[in-house]
Amino acid sequence: MAASIGMMDAAYFVGRGEILSWINATLHLNLSKVEEAASGAVQCQMMDMIHPGVVPMHKVNFDAKTEYDMIQNYKVLQDVFNKLKIEKHIEVNKLVKGRPLDNLEFLQWLKRYCDSMNGGIINENYNPVERRCKGGKDRNIKGSYKSSKLLHANNTDNGMCVDESSGPKGRHKSDMSSGANSVGEIQALRQEIMDLKLSVDDLEKERDFYFGKLRDIEILCQTPEVEDLPMSLAIKKILYAVDAKVSALGEAQEILTKSGDDVAASDAQD
Repeated sequence: MAASIGMMDAAYFVGRGEILSWINATLHLNLSKVEEAASGAVQCQMMDMIHPGVVPMHKVNFDAKTEYDMIQNYKVLQDVFNKLKIEKHIEVNKLVKGRPLDNLEFLQWLKRYCDSMNGGIINENYNPVERRCKGGKDRNIKGSYKSSKLLHANNTDNGMCVDESSGPKGRHKSDMSSGANSVGEIQALRQEIMDLKLSVDDLEKERDFYFGKLRDIEILCQTPEVEDLPMSLAIKKILYAVDAKVSALGEAQEILTKSGDDVAASDAQD
């Protein structure tokens, strides 16, 4: 199945915002950039969710900061791919550098793979926070948060496991209720800010993508061999139109029509 996901597959047109929302919702994390998943721990846990019991989670380091530690995570992931006979080469040297595009492409592939398994249905019995606490070497993965049973209200932004039994029960309940409203409001505002940032990032990326294509077309039309051809003139008529309210398509079509009429008249004379 993995081999069938080519570079022109729709999977590689999924935006960063959707990828991050998918990761955060599935694994109960709060990543804001795709490069924050460069350590390979997220990928390992995604495979743990899709294929229970295959990933040795005790070997996964969720607090990997150095390239050496990250490479160890990718070794675990590659072993899992080999066990499952997934023909996917992991470009570890690029991923551990934290380059956004390389990490985005790998996560796009991973989402496509996960969506293809079990009809894309998530295992509702899978507890990602608990798996990180019980399995991983370190539970300090950036941006992770706890389920309500494992969480003090003032610890929502870190990934450390909280032992609910520690301390007097009454005081624990009091701490949870005290300031709950303000904490909830702060979390909601943070989430809203993150969503807006992701939306802006996606819009900027899309803008740059299409601008790059228009610039390539412009350069091509300016090539001496073709710049005076009717098609090039028609395209430049659209590119250089200054009135945003009036479409230049009609004028461009007139150029092509006139050119066609001239050719027809020339053929008739011959």
